[in-house]
Amino acid sequence: MQKPYDIPLEQRYSFINGVHRLWVYADDKPHNPTSHYTATYRNSHADYTSGVWQFEGYGFVPNGTSGATIAQIHGAANSATTIILRIYIGDMRYYSRDLVATDLYDKWFRLNIIHYVDRGMLTVFIDGNWKFQVTDKGPGDLYFKYGVYAALANISYYVESRWRDIKIYRKLY
Repeated sequence: MQKPYDIPLEQRYSFINGVHRLWVYADDKPHNPTSHYTATYRNSHADYTSGVWQFEGYGFVPNGTSGATIAQIHGAANSATTIILRIYIGDMRYYSRDLVATDLYDKWFRLNIIHYVDRGMLTVFIDGNWKFQVTDKGPGDLYFKYGVYAALANISYYVESRWRDIKIYRKLY
């Protein structure tokens, strides 16, 4: 679990009735003194390097959260991350570029990220509907993360996401 290094976890995270609630403020400290990013994040605890892996979870982003990474795959040969999904004014984007989904404020949505590692392909579904596909950034020590991670620019002062029913799947051959 990552959180601002200078405050207790319960000041940026709660788990009530099966819902993980994670939040940060733009002026919070990073998760360690050498980092540049403010975050409250949970790791999936499933490291992988090959095969087909899938993240599934129900996310909720309150109106007003903007510029926040809410889900990612950490690790890659050519980058620190394989995929980052950010919310900007209620819309989900791949990093800060390609539009993935719209109108996600104030409602639960099911997010599925499927990573075909051996093919180098990522596919994103929202509520069971195909939304986005992209080539990954190379192999590495990979794992899923969810929560809120404040981008370096164009963020709202307060960012929050909520998550429930998190599952990690691995396809067996």
